[in-house]
Amino acid sequence: MADKYDCLKLDNQLCFPLYACSKGVVNAYKPYLDEIGLTYTQYIAMMVLWECEEVTSKQLGQRLLLDSGTLTPVLKALESKGFIDRSRSKEDERNLIITLTEKGRALRDEAVKIPSKMAACSNIDPQDAAELYRILRKMMKNF
Repeated sequence: MADKYDCLKLDNQLCFPLYACSKGVVNAYKPYLDEIGLTYTQYIAMMVLWECEEVTSKQLGQRLLLDSGTLTPVLKALESKGFIDRSRSKEDERNLIITLTEKGRALRDEAVKIPSKMAACSNIDPQDAAELYRILRKMMKNF
């Protein structure tokens, strides 16, 4: 018979392996990101900009699930490194426009090697990776 407190055992929690894996993945990225001078949060922001070239800070925050208090220092750091420009919208000064610079575009050539390096160290086959991705994306819709 199950104990009423079994639900509180760490080994019975989905959240803990998600948390531990997330931490592990971010730590595994670190040496590769250090080579190109980015933190993980800066890297994911750059990934969006490599796709879009220009976004508002609000759009970027929504895409990355980051609030402005977390995003602002990331954007300031990326701007100080010369990877992005930040400017106020001429149509609505409340909107901050984030634009990729030439230096930011050039960084993509260095970053393009990172996904394959991460895939090699993950020790998960492509089918399992695709299934995990599908499940995590499904979960993300609920949070």
